[in-house]
Amino acid sequence: MQLNYNLLPTLRVLLDTRNLSLAAERLHLSQPSVSKQLAQLRRDFNDELLVREGQRWLLTPRAEQLARELADALGGLERLYATPGFEPARCERVFRLASSDYVAQYILPDICAELARQAPGAALEYELWDKRQLPLLWESPLDLVSTITEQVPELIRGLRQGEDGLVVLMGRQHPLAGRPLGQDDYLAWPHLQVSGGGDKDSPVERVLAPLGLARRWFARVPFFQAAVEVLCRTHCLLTTPAHIAWQLSQAHPLTYTALPFATQSQQYHLMWHQRHHQDPAHRWFRELCFPFLRDHLQRTVRESRTKL
Repeated sequence: MQLNYNLLPTLRVLLDTRNLSLAAERLHLSQPSVSKQLAQLRRDFNDELLVREGQRWLLTPRAEQLARELADALGGLERLYATPGFEPARCERVFRLASSDYVAQYILPDICAELARQAPGAALEYELWDKRQLPLLWESPLDLVSTITEQVPELIRGLRQGEDGLVVLMGRQHPLAGRPLGQDDYLAWPHLQVSGGGDKDSPVERVLAPLGLARRWFARVPFFQAAVEVLCRTHCLLTTPAHIAWQLSQAHPLTYTALPFATQSQQYHLMWHQRHHQDPAHRWFRELCFPFLRDHLQRTVRESRTKL
């Protein structure tokens, strides 16, 4: 037997009102349409359901049973369509965020403090971002990625945090410290690279490679803290976003200067896969994280420009 489940709301109203005219009014249908649907329901259930007695309608025993069961059944279906709620105070979810070790040191503590305040039962797992993961973000357990990217890929959602340019960071004891940098100077000294957490200085290669020029690498390290120690003890140069150079120079004997050539600015985004976009818990978590990431970037970019 082919059952028409679309008639169940009509059945519920008929059982509630026990009146075809009232049922038609509540359903915004004509009375003949409701009568036709009642006839179909009677055939489907093989029962009269409503029996006319004078000016009133009576429910059959089968209809009385249906009235009890239908409220629970349709209520369950309505709950399926209801927008899920989210209460941070009751959240026990593990949120997963990836970015650089710089973000871990200078921004993550503020995010963690706010997470603990609003959702003390939640947890956070942080990992170092690898730009090669971006095409595979759909199968990753990561909730959010904060990184440099020129374009947000298809099926990836993103919020733009801001932009920054590159500068050259060095120890204050470096022979080039305190004076404008020329291209020959830039290429003459050994270079250091921070490899972990994203692509920070590839715009340099886009300028040098067409000219047949290249930097001389001394070391590649995964973390900024390691880079700081190397810069303080050698004559290496580190090409890095200006806001990072400013932040590191506040706490360490480092200084920075402008690059001797123009490079493309770098765009910072907070990104997540489309499959997470409508999830209330995810929406809450990204709305928690984004202001800290955006505000730190924009504040330190402004500060860095005062030193150039």
